[in-house]
Amino acid sequence: MKYWEAIKTPFIFIVILFLGLFLYTKLAGPIPFFINSVQTTKSDLFSVSGTGEETAAPDQAVVDLGVTKSSGSVLDAQNQTNTSINKIISDIKSKGIEDKNIKTTQYSINQDYQTKLYNVTATLEVKVKPIDKVNSVIDGATANGANLVNGINFTFSDELQKSLENKAREEAVSEAKQKAGSLAKAAGINLGRIVNVTENSSSPRPMPLGMGAADMKALNNSAPTQLQPGENSVSTTVTISYETF
Repeated sequence: MKYWEAIKTPFIFIVILFLGLFLYTKLAGPIPFFINSVQTTKSDLFSVSGTGEETAAPDQAVVDLGVTKSSGSVLDAQNQTNTSINKIISDIKSKGIEDKNIKTTQYSINQDYQTKLYNVTATLEVKVKPIDKVNSVIDGATANGANLVNGINFTFSDELQKSLENKAREEAVSEAKQKAGSLAKAAGINLGRIVNVTENSSSPRPMPLGMGAADMKALNNSAPTQLQPGENSVSTTVTISYETF
């Protein structure tokens, strides 16, 4: 009896405690437990760059040409300009170039207050493909009154551009991976998984060729135009970042 008296009070307390917990979970649901998680990010990265380049002959040209006329009458200046532009467009289309590749980029009317003349200017952007038509397009335009050539850009079509970019990208990635393996081995570094890749590409720049009315007059009296597209390059630099361990 003395032993029971000694443990009776703690036993009753434990029973009441468990009974209370049982009733709480039945009425209020499970007791919530909170666990704080901590994520760590490995900041030690090993980054290496590689470059790839592909060269090819351009397969299209973009020509920016136009007409500028002056007259004491704005209507006369417009008529002269419009007549020449319409002839130029008709000649371009006769060479198999579609409407979608002929775009008006400027049409302006300005008055020169010193000479009291009105200047009317109209310019076209013409995408020429195949590229071997570019010489005849320019000669035909000048024969029909074009007295401005603001620029010629020998470049790649979208299809050729993408193909060259893909090849250059593969070369750049291959070079970067080979360089990473060689450098890591020399430095005693163990490479883990690739965690980031960045790319920086470059494309052909326009060929600067600008001609004013005086230049075009001389061109009209010269031999047929012979523009040479040469070759253009597409290059890309790829940077690959590895985890290290």
